Amino acid sequence: MAETQPTTQAHPGAGGRTMARRREPDESRSPAGERAPGRRRRRLNRDGRAAAVFLTPWCAGVVLITLGPLVASLYLSLTNYNLFNTPRWVGIANYIRMFTNDPQFTTSLKVTFIYVGVSVPILLTVALLLAMLLNRGLRGLGFYRTLFYIPTLLGSSVAIAVLWRQVFSTGGIVNSVLSWFGIHGPSWLGDPGTALYTLVTLNAWTFGGTMVIFLAGLRQIPEHLYQAARVDGAGLLSRFWHITVPMLSPVILFNALLALIRTFQSFTPAYIISGGSGAPANSTLLYSLYLYQQGFVNYKMGYAAAMAWFLLFIIAGLTAVAFASSRFWVFYGE
Repeated sequence: MAETQPTTQAHPGAGGRTMARRREPDESRSPAGERAPGRRRRRLNRDGRAAAVFLTPWCAGVVLITLGPLVASLYLSLTNYNLFNTPRWVGIANYIRMFTNDPQFTTSLKVTFIYVGVSVPILLTVALLLAMLLNRGLRGLGFYRTLFYIPTLLGSSVAIAVLWRQVFSTGGIVNSVLSWFGIHGPSWLGDPGTALYTLVTLNAWTFGGTMVIFLAGLRQIPEHLYQAARVDGAGLLSRFWHITVPMLSPVILFNALLALIRTFQSFTPAYIISGGSGAPANSTLLYSLYLYQQGFVNYKMGYAAAMAWFLLFIIAGLTAVAFASSRFWVFYGE
């Protein structure tokens, strides 16, 4: 095939003279131009295959670790299954039993709502106050931030739960400190009126992650807003309510939802401190602990799966309410 060569074309120029203009060959008609779309398609196919290879482990993990167990638990929640025999279909009998024939289910739900309702506000308050303190430009900010974050890494561990049980035992550190002032401390873990609040204290102690997020949000608030408020004579409390809270409201919503979800799923501290029984008098029988008892102690796996799905509905419902109400109190700015 003959190679396409550049051609010249004469056209009139200034003074009637003719000038030669070089014409480049049409790439779209040349063999190289015809081959370009094919090369692009092959390159796209190679990129698509590479993407599929890298996405395969993630897709396999979603199917095998998330979607598969999710569908299996939904099926088991509609069966009578004890881990040893073949699941037997019972329909919604497990869900009916939860609300009509299981007093401990109601007790665990009540204990969990008290636990969440008390510990989440305390956690958010402590984290916000410390974040505001660190935001004042303390020297060694990185050190304090790391120091306060450590409890978050350790708070849900078995070792810390065992330590917490020793701290609040009858002869523990808390009662020893109270004895210095002539106060006879109670049996914190043996009294149904105080046992749950030892768990609340442990949950509030894990404020580090929430504090770091609050600190990042505080650093995004423009300083000129506070300066203008000071010029107008606004006090510290007024600046907090009218500047800090509105500007930080998206972060407050985010932290509140994370704390809500995590606290509803709390298991390890209640299991270790109560010895897995929810003692004393079921005062520490959190929902997740009772779910564990039904599934792995009483071998009622179908009933435990139904409880797990009901917990999902509770968390999803509260999350939907939080998002629906956020349009009244969350300020996203412009």
